[in-house]
Amino acid sequence: MQPSFTCLGPDELKKFVAGDMAPKRVDEIEDHLSTCETCRGSLEATAGDHAWWQDIESALRIDTADGEYENTESKESVCQRLTALLGPTDDPSMLGRIGAYEIIGLLGYGGMGAVFKARDPGLNRYVAVKILLPHLALSGAARARFRREGQAAAAIIDDCVLPIYAVDEWQGIPYLVMQYTQGVSLQKRIQDRGPLELKEILRIGMQAARGLAAAHAQGLVHRDVKPSNILLDGSVDRALLTDFGLARAVDDASLTTSGMIAGTPQYMSPEQARAEAVDHRSDLFSLGSVMYAMCTGHAPFRAESSYSVLRLITDKEPRPIREVNPDVPDWLCSIIAKLMAKQAVDRFTSADQLAELLKICLAHLQSPTTTVLPAEFAKVKPERSSSKFQQLLMGVFAMCCLSLLAILLAIQNV
Repeated sequence: MQPSFTCLGPDELKKFVAGDMAPKRVDEIEDHLSTCETCRGSLEATAGDHAWWQDIESALRIDTADGEYENTESKESVCQRLTALLGPTDDPSMLGRIGAYEIIGLLGYGGMGAVFKARDPGLNRYVAVKILLPHLALSGAARARFRREGQAAAAIIDDCVLPIYAVDEWQGIPYLVMQYTQGVSLQKRIQDRGPLELKEILRIGMQAARGLAAAHAQGLVHRDVKPSNILLDGSVDRALLTDFGLARAVDDASLTTSGMIAGTPQYMSPEQARAEAVDHRSDLFSLGSVMYAMCTGHAPFRAESSYSVLRLITDKEPRPIREVNPDVPDWLCSIIAKLMAKQAVDRFTSADQLAELLKICLAHLQSPTTTVLPAEFAKVKPERSSSKFQQLLMGVFAMCCLSLLAILLAIQNV
């Protein structure tokens, strides 16, 4: 899947540690380091700090169980390491300060950054502050990627995209200031409750599609649509698309690295899995995979390794939804199947088109007599086969009919 890569020499290792090389080359090296033990050892010796490489390694490692970044440190250790970044504060109830923002607590951390709950004293409101992990601040490519996340998201103004209020730096480390929401991620909702109700599936899918439509209108492809990047607002029934860390401008060739795979394996499109060029239809495949997870309680493609997951995405169809959850209507299965078509040309043409369709489906669910489904999906034939119990009842019914017919014939002949 990956192109061949020659191991790093001493001069290039020094440049990498010093951050003195082109961002494209840094991206290639970071990808190579995640799999090459020899170069990791050389890097450790060059950097002179074993703890530094442990941080880098944990940030690059992917957990194939759920597609999330895996961090081997305890939460307490991570909290101590991150709170050491904070500046002093005059408020004893606060952990510290990042810029002008008073830090209340750590909300979470992942492969690229940590998110704090904070208070904006100027506007007297809660915000979320996402700061790049310190060891990644050594990488010019990581800093650029993080800034792109802020710039990409800040350019999108939509009720279904988590707003970015500011992009700044603290002690040389970039951070984003975002809207704070008391809700949970869709990933957490699925983990806690399993398959969602049909109304929720349609509403969340529609709102995520609206967020993608707003991003696509700006010429951006999200590239990492997954349940953990969809936040469910606790105050209103609203889904917010977040984390544009892997977004790229479609027409910005300088940011395209041939042969590189970006995204979370379980929700990638086939073209992403093959490290090919992608457009907005790649996000539609990923959203289809998210809707599959909302219907079944798990990702559509699961395997013991990332490579196996990628092969499933490119070569196999997922298990039929109704085999897992027979309560999902056939028309919704058909919509998800169209989203997850292996060829991009066979999917919906736009996120706007999908959002409008799901809006109609939601209205149909709420009022079947006044809102009809589009003809393409209203005519979908059920794929469900009769159960053994149903077959037995049909057999008994047929025998009863034959017996009754025999009795009637006998009476006629008397």
